[in-house]
Amino acid sequence: MAYDYDLFVIGAGSGGVRASRIAAGHGARVGICEDYRVGGTCVIRGCVPKKLLVYGSKFAHEFEDAAAYGWSVPQPAHSWATLRDNVQKEVDRLNGVYIRLLEGAGVKLHLGRGRLMDRHTIAVGEQTVTADKVLIATGGAPVIPEIPGREFAITSNEAFHLPELPERITIVGAGYIAVEFAGIFNGLGVHVDLVLRRDRVLRGFDEECRTAVHEALAHNGIKLRTETQIARIEATNGGAPYRVHTQHGGMFETDLVMYATGRAPNTEGIGLEKAGVQLNKVGAIAVDEWSKTTAPNIWAVGDVTDRINLTPVAILEGHCFADTEFGSKPRKADHRNVASAVFCQPELANVGLTEEEARHTLGELRVYVTAFRPMKYTLSGRQQRTFMKLIVEAATDRVVGVHMVGDDAAELIQGLAVAVKAGATKAQFDATVGIHPTAGEEFVTMRTARAEPTPTRRAAE
Repeated sequence: MAYDYDLFVIGAGSGGVRASRIAAGHGARVGICEDYRVGGTCVIRGCVPKKLLVYGSKFAHEFEDAAAYGWSVPQPAHSWATLRDNVQKEVDRLNGVYIRLLEGAGVKLHLGRGRLMDRHTIAVGEQTVTADKVLIATGGAPVIPEIPGREFAITSNEAFHLPELPERITIVGAGYIAVEFAGIFNGLGVHVDLVLRRDRVLRGFDEECRTAVHEALAHNGIKLRTETQIARIEATNGGAPYRVHTQHGGMFETDLVMYATGRAPNTEGIGLEKAGVQLNKVGAIAVDEWSKTTAPNIWAVGDVTDRINLTPVAILEGHCFADTEFGSKPRKADHRNVASAVFCQPELANVGLTEEEARHTLGELRVYVTAFRPMKYTLSGRQQRTFMKLIVEAATDRVVGVHMVGDDAAELIQGLAVAVKAGATKAQFDATVGIHPTAGEEFVTMRTARAEPTPTRRAAE
């Protein structure tokens, strides 16, 4: 059968755009559809605008610290409208860049929501196209739990477009989106309540790093309502302020409630059942190591598959798919030792295993830690501290985990991720001459391992 396209991609986010461009570069006839704007979560309503808001929120501290360095700074005033609108201008620019990238690669963009009618037929709005192979790259979306008053809450999607800043905001969640927006709003002068079900933020990250971030959030003035769940949200006089009722009968008022308790794969309403594409137990598209679904001619990449929900991972998966299927260069995405960062304040970044994971999967370890106040704050007196950690497998001397909480953590860990990916040993770290004075030199000057915990009797048995 003659198809309209060799490949049709549903979803023009980072993974879908990369896959379509690479496939077209290999000579394939490629079409792609998008129902909102090209660029996906990262460019339109995620990584990029959020990082710009993080930059904007940090200036308050910079102004405070400037006096110790001899700068006389008048009392600064902030315009949320200016920051918000400038961020959206950059989003608009990047949306245009992505569209031009597709055009330059010869990929045909169809505007509208894509729906599978069968394994080879896709409806986009009122139009229908056919394709030999299909890639699903529809990403994920934030969810708000089914509680009374949920209609009064917003998600991170709406946070970028607020008409004005509230005086008080309640952020529900303890993951990276929650702590990042807590830092943003706090830096912009908003009173922040962070509501989390457990005792600390960032479950799944290294325990000591979690503690360091949690304590820093509290030190920065964010109110941490730990071991708390929201039972209902009540509007007063039909709007703000809102009364937030907790599971044990407590209540507090706020001007805005933002949920950041998780994201769900975008699988609804795209015809997966018509094409024989099955979901896994968490509701994401089930794929094998080649990103292939249960339908023989359909693949999926990115957050809709719920492997590692990071933009660079989606890009890698899309590139590998295109090389394998259209470039005669079979390769799988390697999900090991993927570096990541949380742009909280201070930042957290890591690559490799947490200490807890390493103890569970490896034998004897050597763990190196250091904590200090950065040189930048010795004059201003700011009490923010930096924490660093190296995890070494004793039997091989291989560095299996690198973790940091502090300024520019993401920039430092990106370089060290190359070393961990290459299998560098602690001896090689030690043989590297540091750049002085920097925070980064600490990673190559840690010489004394922390004393190992005494095994419990049960562990010894």
